[in-house]
Amino acid sequence: MFDYCVIGGGIVGLATAMRLLETMPGSSLVVLEKENQLAKHQTGHNSGVIHAGIYYPPGSLKAELCRKGAVATKTFCAENGIRFDVCGKLLVATSAAEVVRMEALYERSRQNGIEVARVGAEELKEREPNVRGLGALLVPSTGIVDYSEICRAMGRRVEALGGEIHLSTRVSGIRETEVAVDIDCEGKRWQAKKLIVCGGLQSDRLAMSAGLSIDHRIIPFRGEYYRLPPDKNAIVRHLIYPIPDPALPFLGIHLTRMIDGGVTVGPNAVIGFAREGYPRLSVDLSDTVDIMRFPGFWKTAFSHRKSALQEFRNSFWKAGYLKECQKYCPSLDLSDLLPYEAGIRAQAVHKDGTLIHDFLFAKTDRMLHVCNAPSPAATSALPIAEMIIARMAAR
Repeated sequence: MFDYCVIGGGIVGLATAMRLLETMPGSSLVVLEKENQLAKHQTGHNSGVIHAGIYYPPGSLKAELCRKGAVATKTFCAENGIRFDVCGKLLVATSAAEVVRMEALYERSRQNGIEVARVGAEELKEREPNVRGLGALLVPSTGIVDYSEICRAMGRRVEALGGEIHLSTRVSGIRETEVAVDIDCEGKRWQAKKLIVCGGLQSDRLAMSAGLSIDHRIIPFRGEYYRLPPDKNAIVRHLIYPIPDPALPFLGIHLTRMIDGGVTVGPNAVIGFAREGYPRLSVDLSDTVDIMRFPGFWKTAFSHRKSALQEFRNSFWKAGYLKECQKYCPSLDLSDLLPYEAGIRAQAVHKDGTLIHDFLFAKTDRMLHVCNAPSPAATSALPIAEMIIARMAAR
């Protein structure tokens, strides 16, 4: 019998396990992860950006968590010898409409207490000779890191504090009793007084296996990237991001410096037919059936049909993908777009078709299920962990 069990070896689960042991020393805790390594899915397939929180409404939970998380992530890296680079981000406007939205974003960032500076077209050209735009916002505090390395350090910390981590341990059933939670794992049973589930792409299924009634499902969205050739590693000095369009559900293609020195372009956002299928054209029959049976999928697909068709087209038409990249970096050509593994985003969707962009929890006396931890969850993982612990303790 453990005091705590955490299901999920991604960054939110590991941060929660670590903070639990730090705040309640002497507690017994076990982390169960179905893969043979930590950070195998969303955490290990993200862009590696330490976000500043420029996009979120002033005073919102996401804005607060991102701001706190950026500081906490950099501090954790410094304390654990993990390399990170505060290279800054430029949000580039390429049209008159984007210039208007850029000004609104500037005011929002100021209200959020984020350091940001306007950059004119001439200064943009000086800062980024290979980038084209009418102007930009500079966010100097944005950084890059390897979140898988952070997870490995968190895992070591969990074990140093007396916790256990069990890999290759797939949860097959969850049952809550008056005194504990029983967790079945393919022939072995674990018991814990409290259970926290950070299941990511499988969070809805884990909630339902525990007997919870939920009205949302996880719809997997593939984010397909390309990597630039090594001779283009110096093509940008900052991260190059678009000015977001509030009418679109996702951010759009951008150029991202990576901590290993490379540069990626992407992602797009297309429906995935396998929650954990990263190669192109991956299909999992049970995942596909789940998507097709869920009415919320059809409603959101219809609502965003125009952008969905464009994303789908660019997924198969490399020239269309390149055109999106050339909006900011016109010197790129087709030969520069080299293969790179996709990421898959666990997008929670209500049965009415609404995309859930905020945190979503399901709680019982002995369980807390993190049903949705939206981007930028990696940046915000440490303060999210503190919020999870506080919710778990609340009556």
